Amino acid sequence: MFRARRPLFLPLALLLPLATACGGGSDAGDASDGKTVTVTVGYQSKTINTVTAGTLLRSLGYFEEELTAQGRKDGLTYRVAWQDYATGAPITAQMTAGKIDIGSMGDFPLLINAARGKQLKEPTRLVAVTGYNLRGGLNTVVTAPGSPLRSLADLKGRKVSSSVGSASDGTLVRALRRAGIDPAKGVRKLNQQPSVGASALAAGSVDALSQFVAWPGLLAYQGKATALYDGAELNLPTFHGVTVREKFAERRPAVLDAFLRAQRRATDHLRTRPVAAAETVAKETGLPAEVVHLYNGAQGIATFDPALRPELIAALKEDVPVLKEAGLVKDVDVDAFVDAAPLRRALPDLAYPKASLPKPELWLKGQASTRTFDSPAQLLKAVKGAPVRAAYVPDAVTGTPWFADRAVWVADGSRWLAFMTRSGAERYVAGHAGSRTFRYADAVRLAS
Repeated sequence: MFRARRPLFLPLALLLPLATACGGGSDAGDASDGKTVTVTVGYQSKTINTVTAGTLLRSLGYFEEELTAQGRKDGLTYRVAWQDYATGAPITAQMTAGKIDIGSMGDFPLLINAARGKQLKEPTRLVAVTGYNLRGGLNTVVTAPGSPLRSLADLKGRKVSSSVGSASDGTLVRALRRAGIDPAKGVRKLNQQPSVGASALAAGSVDALSQFVAWPGLLAYQGKATALYDGAELNLPTFHGVTVREKFAERRPAVLDAFLRAQRRATDHLRTRPVAAAETVAKETGLPAEVVHLYNGAQGIATFDPALRPELIAALKEDVPVLKEAGLVKDVDVDAFVDAAPLRRALPDLAYPKASLPKPELWLKGQASTRTFDSPAQLLKAVKGAPVRAAYVPDAVTGTPWFADRAVWVADGSRWLAFMTRSGAERYVAGHAGSRTFRYADAVRLAS
């Protein structure tokens, strides 16, 4: 489904000797003369909410620039070895083997990273955040187009593909419980990698797919899926972050500082040049730029900032019981895992970005920037007859941006509202007499 940048997804048994041969972590990678240090960074190019610590950061070369400057101070030569993985699990395996120094992954995998590190006496620390959504909108449950399923309650007794141990599986478990369904017995859950689950959904061998960024958006963009449940309905933050081996952080604090400064530079680039950043990530990953922008754009689902916000740490603590119930961890001391000292040291002026509600957004073909609108009705009028590359609109209740042509539209008097899911639109219509749902094409025609 994705165009791979290079054949990086090897079995773990092959990856371990490969990492050792190419210099692995700094403990094994220092040259014999003590003048060369190899820093190994594990990242997930397809998990695009980690791009400021992975794909985008790598393409911009900011980490290498910061290390070159550091080398002029301490007389060392630094080399960065980037290793790309499909999920956070192999990054954790490599970190606990002392072969990856810095890694990035989602909140649930971060907890497993912490637990495995402690268990294997190779402790790790959470030192920064990449992308987050304070309501949980990064995870989505989707069904095939034309599916008879209209709400999460309809999943009872159905087959659902999910990746156990991921944040999206946590969303599924919590959402099913809210719908009155036992997540262990009420559905037939298949533990599958995202690409396998996407294929299963297309083949009709599962009824729904619960996945993390960017799979739901990609499948919706391709016309292969329809949103059934927006993770933001849980109103519980979800995020991705940066983890580091404790031994490495203690031995090479200047290198960790350089990474955090470089990550902030990549974050600033993403904020000031969101379309260019989306194009860069698309080129590196094979994802459509329109999908990358849905999540990472200025009006996107994710907010990017390295700060370890208290809301995110509180949510991380609430995730622990879900993983314990699944038998994936025994316990995690979140307070011991989170280490804010490196950020304070490297970025003393770091402040939380101001929260703002996303606006409808239009990306026209051939344009290097986008337009935003104050209302969905303005967006509908602007797209008629225009060479649209992508149009985005926030859900009227959760605020989660979605593709305008994949949203369910509602007319309530002179107002136009958009909903990510049909169930969301139907709940609104049920509570607002005279309102009606419309297809996107009809909404464009009538609003204009």
